[in-house]
Amino acid sequence: MSTVGLSAFETMLTRHRRPVGAARDYLRQFLEQVPGGSALLGDGQLVVSELVTNAVVHARVSPGREIAVRFELVCGHLRIEVHDASSEKPAIRRAAGPDDLSGRGLCLVEALSVEWGCEPRPEGIGKIIWALVGPEGGA
Repeated sequence: MSTVGLSAFETMLTRHRRPVGAARDYLRQFLEQVPGGSALLGDGQLVVSELVTNAVVHARVSPGREIAVRFELVCGHLRIEVHDASSEKPAIRRAAGPDDLSGRGLCLVEALSVEWGCEPRPEGIGKIIWALVGPEGGA
């Protein structure tokens, strides 16, 4: 765990399902230090859970690759970033049926975020999925 400052935090997670809970815990700890952070916690934890889960389940990378998670406060909003080594861009599946066990994660991210997107990592390998969560809720 490495803290960048009171307005930002980043860490590396292994590619297993257990780090999803760890990412939520790190976010809670980060927001506890921030005035007004509690207003961002509920939506923020759901969004980080979905983004880390997608990186674990869908990023097709070689074994041993880790996932970077970064939180930053930007003008009263929480920016959540999940970095993985896969260059495959995510796609929202609009046709998840009522009995489907998956396929709603990015729809949830879209609903809870003011804005979200995907961009290549500056290091050249993989991508960054990011979401901006605000106290006013999603779009």
